[in-house]
Amino acid sequence: MAELAQLFAHIDPSQRPVRGDGLAEAMRIAEALLFAAAEPLAEKDIEKRMPSGVAAAAVLEALRTDYALRGVNLVRSGGKWMFRTAADLAWLLATGEGEIKRLSRAALETLAIVAYHQPVTRAEIEDIRGVAISKGTLDLLLETGWVRLRGRRRAPGRPITYGTTEGFLIHFGLEAIGDLPGLEELKGAGLFDGRLPQAFGIPEPCDDKGLGPDEDPLEDNISADFAAGTPAAGPERPAWRDDLARAKEALPAPEDCDS
Repeated sequence: MAELAQLFAHIDPSQRPVRGDGLAEAMRIAEALLFAAAEPLAEKDIEKRMPSGVAAAAVLEALRTDYALRGVNLVRSGGKWMFRTAADLAWLLATGEGEIKRLSRAALETLAIVAYHQPVTRAEIEDIRGVAISKGTLDLLLETGWVRLRGRRRAPGRPITYGTTEGFLIHFGLEAIGDLPGLEELKGAGLFDGRLPQAFGIPEPCDDKGLGPDEDPLEDNISADFAAGTPAAGPERPAWRDDLARAKEALPAPEDCDS
């Protein structure tokens, strides 16, 4: 983005094409920035390059409408803007080469729980699923960049809390986490058979970047320790949790098999 800013900063305004419509010129600038960017751009970054008095929001909406019926569409996901191939033309780009790696059912269920219940701890995920998470399931979701470490729950043992990332929104084409389907939409898609408990409901998802009132920030070295498979232990981590973890590892979990 800095390189693009320098490029446009050295252009003499008198040398720019003269257009009677200020919006049209602003659309050309936004279009150039988005095409040249190596990653999705935030609206505030595009706003900096707009002509004086022109709002980026109006420009981007006009540009999105302009591209609506083209082979590429302007879309907004995770609060950022990008060009993406039109969904109905995806089959033209499918080469059939390479192996498609799919998430296991355990990983998909875990990802869904994190998305809807965040911030959520490992124990809470296991309680909702009704089965222990196999070793590596959360590691895999962290590696995909769809799940992140948020903080630590203010509870005995101070367990780590998990949440979704901007990459999760971009990959699944969501403008915000609130765009996840609700109960009625899931029913309409045939994912429920109508035999749900009377009080059954789906929580309103929220991926607030700030910590909740029951969360503490992570220690500086927690990410490195977690990636190495050795979560940082402290004086507040009771020994019985280590014993329980070892006991769980020794138990088979056929429901969580990734094969």
